[in-house]
Amino acid sequence: MNDKNQPKMTKVRWGIAFLMWAAISINYLDRTCMSAATPSMMKELGLGPTQMGIIMSSFFWSYAAFQIPAGWIADKIGQRMTLAGSVLWWSVATAVTAAAKSVGGLIGARIFMGIGEAGAYPCNTGIAAKWFPDRERGRVTALFDSGTKFGTAFTMPMVAWMVAVYGWRIPFVVCGLVGLIWVVAWLAYYKDPEKHAYVNQAELAYIRDGQVKKEGIDTIQPMKWYELLKYRNVAAMCLGFFLFNYAIYFFITWFPTYLVKDRGMQLMTMGWFAMLPPLCGILAQWAGGIFTDYLYVKTGSLTIARKVNMVGGMLLATVIAFAGLVESDILAIGLLCVSYGGLAFAASAIWSLPGDVAPRNMTSVLGGIQNCASNCGGILGPIVTGSGSFMPALVLSGICCLLGAFVYGFMLRKIEPIVVNG
Repeated sequence: MNDKNQPKMTKVRWGIAFLMWAAISINYLDRTCMSAATPSMMKELGLGPTQMGIIMSSFFWSYAAFQIPAGWIADKIGQRMTLAGSVLWWSVATAVTAAAKSVGGLIGARIFMGIGEAGAYPCNTGIAAKWFPDRERGRVTALFDSGTKFGTAFTMPMVAWMVAVYGWRIPFVVCGLVGLIWVVAWLAYYKDPEKHAYVNQAELAYIRDGQVKKEGIDTIQPMKWYELLKYRNVAAMCLGFFLFNYAIYFFITWFPTYLVKDRGMQLMTMGWFAMLPPLCGILAQWAGGIFTDYLYVKTGSLTIARKVNMVGGMLLATVIAFAGLVESDILAIGLLCVSYGGLAFAASAIWSLPGDVAPRNMTSVLGGIQNCASNCGGILGPIVTGSGSFMPALVLSGICCLLGAFVYGFMLRKIEPIVVNG
């Protein structure tokens, strides 16, 4: 009788999750502009592969360097304003890229953009830790991180069309405006769970009762951020994600150029084929998020739930090495789809780790530490790939996937929150 009179639990957390997904989608939409525009940009500005590799890499110099400061700020002042400022910053930087007329101008715009984009993932990991019970962390992580694939897959044909019709500069302006619209929506809707007008007590209790850590109720942090670096699991998270990112950033930077230069595709054909691996990645990531949560509920072990995804996905991703060795375009695309799917399956667990491992109120900064290390792969990968042929670059990516599986399988120990004594 009383149960019938109880108000139905609200589901505001999934509205928050949608906005988190949208932020990452826009993040990668803006990166897709550079990727899709590269062939036209190189032709118009007379850029060689090595120069273009440095331009692509320059984004990651600032992106990696500002991960930890962004995470620290998010934990200190809150993810609401930090993420809004981050999206505003990188949207302006994206639009400004259209005005670049030289290598120096492009590098400056990319560095500026990297500073802004550095806040996206640290903020989202902290928001997930505040807004979701532990048993839903894999699913919300898979949802927001699948924005990387959506921003790459579904927008690639659109961006390629704009490049073909209007030239490479217009897409940067259009994509920058999309980010500004998101900022307005985010500031209008987001608050922390205890402060949100649309969250009822049933949903708030569901969130907090399902958390080992009660993240975000206060702002007390049990240690300095740099003290996290002494833990073996943190080191394993950083090394494993570095190896993961080395492989996946081939898709984000050089993949369209690979299809045009090595596979001889026209620009619009490339746009459609380039969306296939990330489209497979979306499905694989959602499956991975559901699967890792299912394993956690069934076994009660975060170690089993996360490692099955990470090790299995990284091993599957090693087939990227064979894509550069086959002559058939269809077979090469098929192998790249399988590889990207494996990486995406692993990613839902990889991005759950900061919330699983961080002490209370330090999830964003640990996410920043992990992403800082991982994006050193983003700095290195585009330069190595741009300095030679694609075949050895793809083989090296496959080796990185194999090493990553080993790191997550053996170097990473029991997955549990870091407990600070005293």
